[in-house]
Amino acid sequence: MTAELVRGQNHPLPETRLEIRISVGKPIVAGVTLSDDQGKVRGTDWVAHPGSPTLPGLEVPRQAAADHRLAVDLGAVPEAVHRVNVLLALPVGVGGPVSFGSLAAPFVAVTALDGSEVASYTITDLDAESAVVALELYRRHDAWKVRAVGQGYAGGLADMLTDQGLPQARELAGTINEAVAQGLARSVAAPPPRPSDEARVRTTGQSTPPGPGAQGPDSTATAPQPTPATPQPGDAGSTSAGPVNYSHPGRQTSAPPPPPPTAAPAEPGRSAQPVAGDATGWSMEERLYNQVWGMFEDLARTTAAYRSAVDFAESRMDQELDKVLSDPRSRIGNTGDLAREAARAKHGLLVDRARAALDRDLGQLAAESEVVEPALPMAFAGWDSPVWHAYRTPMEIPMALRLGDLHLPERPDLHIPLLVRLPLERGLWIDSGRSSGTDSLADVDQLRRLAMDSAVAHAARLLAVYPAGEFTVHVIDAAGSAAGALSPLVTAGVLPEPPASGAAGVSAVLAKLTQRVDLVQMAIRAGAADALPPDLDTAEQLLIVNDFPHGFDDRAVTQLRYLADEGPAVGVHLMMVADREDAAEYGPLLDPLWRALLRLTPVADDHLSDPWVGHAWTYEPPMTPPGSRVLQQVLNQVAHARRTGGR
Repeated sequence: MTAELVRGQNHPLPETRLEIRISVGKPIVAGVTLSDDQGKVRGTDWVAHPGSPTLPGLEVPRQAAADHRLAVDLGAVPEAVHRVNVLLALPVGVGGPVSFGSLAAPFVAVTALDGSEVASYTITDLDAESAVVALELYRRHDAWKVRAVGQGYAGGLADMLTDQGLPQARELAGTINEAVAQGLARSVAAPPPRPSDEARVRTTGQSTPPGPGAQGPDSTATAPQPTPATPQPGDAGSTSAGPVNYSHPGRQTSAPPPPPPTAAPAEPGRSAQPVAGDATGWSMEERLYNQVWGMFEDLARTTAAYRSAVDFAESRMDQELDKVLSDPRSRIGNTGDLAREAARAKHGLLVDRARAALDRDLGQLAAESEVVEPALPMAFAGWDSPVWHAYRTPMEIPMALRLGDLHLPERPDLHIPLLVRLPLERGLWIDSGRSSGTDSLADVDQLRRLAMDSAVAHAARLLAVYPAGEFTVHVIDAAGSAAGALSPLVTAGVLPEPPASGAAGVSAVLAKLTQRVDLVQMAIRAGAADALPPDLDTAEQLLIVNDFPHGFDDRAVTQLRYLADEGPAVGVHLMMVADREDAAEYGPLLDPLWRALLRLTPVADDHLSDPWVGHAWTYEPPMTPPGSRVLQQVLNQVAHARRTGGR
């Protein structure tokens, strides 16, 4: 049963692995400080905040948001720590509220990993305070308790940290405010609120756990369990697996309350039937997002278990065969033959058992995919989904976007959507060169055309899932070689200006976007985000660069790197269409640029790996079906919505 705390009240914590959920209604900063037995914070390395979001056993979100989740593993905090203080603060210099008195009462809940609420606290009677210590988790006789604090500070973070004994309090407060301002600068014009946002704003007396905000991956991570991320180059070991359990929370996700029961219990001896949206979350979009990543986790885990079992079986067989060969007596008569047959039989039995478990789990995941795929919303759906034929311009920005599909060689027909959170935090590099998935006889010009077609498909999807006028695409095609691939964008009229060509066109576009980044950064740092020039396009910007480095001089290359590094934080994103070998003439100068971008290919390729279990995932680009006009129809709708103001 949930304990609804009042100021000063405490409650025992039954577990050390917890999640702290916060709901306010307006973007706030969430952080954590660690205190010793005297209640003092020993240094800045005892503070988790958006600029440094992780400490042993703790993780906080990187950005300000109306809803937050903080991951806590009290068993992993240092022994010198006696208190874990949960802090809330209002962002400084971004034009938002300046005191908690103008907001709904902040609601804080401590929950177990399965989403069940342990204790909750509504912080009332706040007025001029701009920072508050919401809760403290503290040790008492080798056990942990939670206490409702609600101590506010009109002087903000600096006064709060000073009160906790931190010598560098004001410097750290400035660092935190700067990190938060950079995060908020990602969207100059705030998107319209989700319809469910108002329903989730807390008032005194409510006790339902709050839901997550639409923040980046950092705010959805749960420290005690692996959290999937966009696959990137890396290595990791394998983990164990069992049957996929559709009776949640058997599949752990990192979202709040469990879904309502939608499927009948499974009959004895049979698996529960999968249901679309059978994951935790406040909206169907969020449930489907978490379900897709749950499928990704399950496929990674069960495949890792199978590969590990096969490796073990082969290692055991090799050891037994070595033992047979090392004993001279086994070489006489049929003793050695019998021993070798027995070793191979054991190997076959172990592999067969592992394969049976894998096939069982893959069968369940395939059944779930058949249910989930048709239910995916537009931003998550493939181009072959019927949802695109009923396309209407959305009124709000979705939480994620589909960039393609992922699969493993054990079941090539089982595809998991590759979803990335919006707004994009990394640029994209569409590789037009040869890769491991490219036919050795493939024509170079054909690969470049496929790469540009893929870039146009990604750009069209981004234009389609943003509200009218909230996303702008610019194109640099220095040699004019991509005219055919760009025709859907040009014909529909969704580009604000024709594709730039020649050195002069390259220079003009880069200068315009670089100036936008500079202006927004200066406005945010000065706390004057509302003082931007009236003609500045505050929509998210995407720059597509075709056939790089053709048409780029040293100055243009420097500007491009600047946009790649600084642009995403203020809503300017980069999509490169290039063969890295063509850019080799610049030497190591561009290596940081390539590393900063997510490499995608226009053909199926197994270049993506994740650090969780070390799999090499095969990536399938999201191309439209042959002969389909869905992309052009969607772009025409986007252009019409822009002309008519979203209608």
